[in-house]
Amino acid sequence: MLVTSRSHAKPVRTGELHSFCVGETITPSALCGMLAPSLFRGMSENSQSVSAVIRFGPFDADLQTQELRKHGVRLRLPRQSFQILKMLLERPGSLITREELRRVLWPSDTFVDFDHGLNAAVNRLREVLGDSADEPRLVETLPRRGYRFIGEITETPKNEALHATAAEDSIPSGRVETSTPSPRRFVVIGILCAGAILGLAAFGIARWRSKHAEVPRFTALPFTSLPGDEVAPAFSPDGSRIAFAWDGGPDAGGKGADLYVKAIGSETQLRLTQHPSGWLSSAWSPDGTQIAFHRLSGSDTGVYVVPALGGPERKLTSTRMPRGAGAGISWSPDGKWIAFADELPNEPTLPMFLVSVETLEVRPLPYDASCLAEANPTFSHDGKRIFFLCVHSPTSIEIDAMPAAGGASTVVLPPQRLIMGFALSGDDSRIVFSHDYGLKLSMLSINDHSVSRIESPDWAFGPALSPNGDKLAYSAEFQAVSIWRRDLLHPEISAIPFIPSTRPQNYPRYSPDGKHIAFESKRGGPWALWVSDADGGNLAQMSKDVWGSMAPRWSPDGKRIAFDTAWTTPSAIYIVDIAEGVPRKLHADVDDIKLPAWSRDGKWIYFTADVSRGHKIYRVPAEGGKAEQLPSGESAVCPAESADGVYLYFASREENFELEKVKLAGLKREIQKEAIPRVMVWHLWEIAPGGIYFVPSGSSSMQYFDLASHRVKEMFRLDKDFHDGFSVSPDGRYMLYSQLDEENSDIMVMNKYH
Repeated sequence: MLVTSRSHAKPVRTGELHSFCVGETITPSALCGMLAPSLFRGMSENSQSVSAVIRFGPFDADLQTQELRKHGVRLRLPRQSFQILKMLLERPGSLITREELRRVLWPSDTFVDFDHGLNAAVNRLREVLGDSADEPRLVETLPRRGYRFIGEITETPKNEALHATAAEDSIPSGRVETSTPSPRRFVVIGILCAGAILGLAAFGIARWRSKHAEVPRFTALPFTSLPGDEVAPAFSPDGSRIAFAWDGGPDAGGKGADLYVKAIGSETQLRLTQHPSGWLSSAWSPDGTQIAFHRLSGSDTGVYVVPALGGPERKLTSTRMPRGAGAGISWSPDGKWIAFADELPNEPTLPMFLVSVETLEVRPLPYDASCLAEANPTFSHDGKRIFFLCVHSPTSIEIDAMPAAGGASTVVLPPQRLIMGFALSGDDSRIVFSHDYGLKLSMLSINDHSVSRIESPDWAFGPALSPNGDKLAYSAEFQAVSIWRRDLLHPEISAIPFIPSTRPQNYPRYSPDGKHIAFESKRGGPWALWVSDADGGNLAQMSKDVWGSMAPRWSPDGKRIAFDTAWTTPSAIYIVDIAEGVPRKLHADVDDIKLPAWSRDGKWIYFTADVSRGHKIYRVPAEGGKAEQLPSGESAVCPAESADGVYLYFASREENFELEKVKLAGLKREIQKEAIPRVMVWHLWEIAPGGIYFVPSGSSSMQYFDLASHRVKEMFRLDKDFHDGFSVSPDGRYMLYSQLDEENSDIMVMNKYH
């Protein structure tokens, strides 16, 4: 491995070259002395260093770029796992000791749980290779000593151009060339030496300059810093102003958001509407005199326009749009039409429409039947295409484009995990999009389909681009979420904060014996699975090296926890024994699986899988294997067995849903609706012996549904909002729940983001 010696770096002087790898001084004559013999011999030896690719079975491992491919498709493999693979491939059939691995993976001054970390890294390597510790085909474990590569390494792919030589320089097969090199070859060598010298000199100068030059950094600066939530930014045509929605902060009493405009460089905002609403998405008219907005506010939901400098608003059409995530709108470049998405009555689809600004005529746009929903239509600046989100499922959303004059749509960006808005550059060449639940911002080049990351310091939603392309705006969300405990026998007593942390924590789950609590937390960095004692003490992380660990569920014996990696694509389910602390992937013949739940007898694990037109419920043996799809409607999430194991309950969709159930025994499995009020969101219900705890839609109260009497009782009410998940102790005494203690969003602006 080459290590750059920064302490020896210096400018290149006449008559010598500096090696930035080992800090040695190399003269031109010495350089030619090193180059010439290898040129006389040809390039077969050098090809080994150029092509550091090792092939075994269907895999190609590039040791230089640290990339692993299977049948040409790049696989995701963490750096430490690849380092282990590299050491194994460099010495096939030989023992690589655990101590050797420790020295390479963790320097002597690094404090780490070495045994756990190494086991996890090897397990991850085996998962990617499809290998098994019990029946190894590639990586064999030598107990307490180390590991050995036992697979067959085939010939490394070679670059044929490196072996090509001129006809007069070729060596016939079976004969060794011993003659003196021709004068022509000396000329070639001289040219190559001179070129190499100049190349190294230029490289040295560039390296020296790069060490002393100031690296440009593009910082996201707050455009707004108001209390509460500021969301959905939209640039004016000249890029000097931004329209946005603001809820007024705590002093407004949570009534909803209104539309505001603020100039860049000014701290004065102009309020354009006086109707607090659940959501507002806006778009400027091409001449900058009007702003259209999509208001979500009960019977007043619809598309409106208002003068950009203030004045009366005008309603263009009513809509039934259920949520702000798909409520983006766009003004056609000629100023005559506004594109929007809407929900049809008694239809599961979400198509797109055009409304005339002058005549109020509404026209449907062609609907792509492969999409479960279409959302956020956006006109290209030349008016020839309409870009939009094609939603297959929340974790499979692509960006498509259709001709504005009509015709079939094409895929512009392949499916991503939960795209949270996108913006088109003024020259229609790039798209900036928020994905992975707002954790990432990326930019797509439409011409070559390349995607590059845009580093943002926070969660980023609803990006917007200035027309000239020099500014990127987005809504940055900041949340304070914590776990609270309430005494259900004395609900009048105030709840107490439980397991304190300055980082978000969610989804608390009591173990079946009530002795432990599992929860998801960012207290150690990324989302991870943690376990504590029932009093919140003895904290331990259970999902090291498994990024984005969420939604924990205990096995009936309280010894294992199943959880998912909902932040990754595709998502997967892992099982960890709390005594061992090493997660193992649950292998099933279904991809993109999440939200695990154990059967009461511990033999099965139920889960939700993303399919082409929504979510479906499956179950798989707890040790993994072939998955069985269970009956459900158009979509179903978050399965859970009833306390007696007779029924399997599930949510009919992710929010504002009816709770459904199917009988597990018998050949005829009919879907039944439970007589419970609609539940707010998929993670706010839990089955208990004799009843169901839940948070109803549009409420901040915890309620209990008695299965025998079908009566609903309010347990307690929050002044704030429930967040992700809750759990009742086995004795029914306590409830743990996550609460959104504080939330606000600011509009951020990044200059020269690209």
